[in-house]
Amino acid sequence: MRADQLLVERGMAASRSQAVRLIAGGMRWFDGIKWRSVAKNKDDIPVDAKIELLDDAEARYVSRGGLKLDAALKHAALNVDGLKVLDVGQSTGGFTDCLLQAGAVQVIGVDVGHGQLHPKLREDARVLCVEGLNARSLTPESLQEACEYVLSEQWEAPAEDDPEPVAPYAWMNSGGEVTDYDDSDDADDAEVEAHVAQAAGKMNARAASSSSSSDTPASARAELRRKAGFDDVDTEPEFDLITGDVSFISLTLILPALVPLLAENGVLLMLVKPQFELQPGQVGKGGIVRDDAMYPLVQARLRECCAELELEVLDWFDSPVAGGDGNREFFIYAKRLG
Repeated sequence: MRADQLLVERGMAASRSQAVRLIAGGMRWFDGIKWRSVAKNKDDIPVDAKIELLDDAEARYVSRGGLKLDAALKHAALNVDGLKVLDVGQSTGGFTDCLLQAGAVQVIGVDVGHGQLHPKLREDARVLCVEGLNARSLTPESLQEACEYVLSEQWEAPAEDDPEPVAPYAWMNSGGEVTDYDDSDDADDAEVEAHVAQAAGKMNARAASSSSSSDTPASARAELRRKAGFDDVDTEPEFDLITGDVSFISLTLILPALVPLLAENGVLLMLVKPQFELQPGQVGKGGIVRDDAMYPLVQARLRECCAELELEVLDWFDSPVAGGDGNREFFIYAKRLG
């Protein structure tokens, strides 16, 4: 089996791309006599072979983002133990995985995409994944509503059937033979026709009612109820810490929506990708920022944005782990004032 595929099969890597990076960090397998080094991702290794990674740091989290945040938390001396966190741009969940391993009690993640979060995190009771939600348009109300939707299911009261008549065949006995039947009270033809007309009117009224209700929002015809086992999940849109790793949008467009979600004295720790903070003409070929003079411009722009939002910038520092595309990345660490 291919070396990268074997790592995934053994659960030693969350994805093939992560396996590639692990192999680059050093991998070997035992052939029964000696250890053999793995030179390429496609090297063939026996399925039942004993294998070792020489550097397994890459495998600590479900994605490389976890390594970035882990290093940033240490640099900022930020203890997240017991904190409630919002993870913006959750994606595969590298930041979320790091936060949970560092002791966060709950992580609510939002992402504009769908189906990206790693299964182990999606199944974790401490994680609430809200998909298809653009962080730029977040409000406390819309976030809480989206969280409740994820945790709930539609419930409608069962229809009440007409009650069964009491002993409907009491007038029958002797194996179904009718005896002593008195037809003196039977309806005449005029009464039957009047009854049929009345019934038709009721049916038309019900049809009209059904037609008008089809235009009524589902939320008005049914109510949302929490799914079993989720009664105690906290969806209050107030967070001790907000982290984020977003692409193709400037943080200056997202931060205004995040500040109202911070608890008093809450903090932000956001990954900054300069290529998305600059104008197209300021970014080099392939989306790489090659001019070091651009980095101070990015920092100044974000500091100005924070000042306008009453955020105190506590630190600005290089991401200890480089971006996968070769771009230099930073973290901004800020605190809500008041």
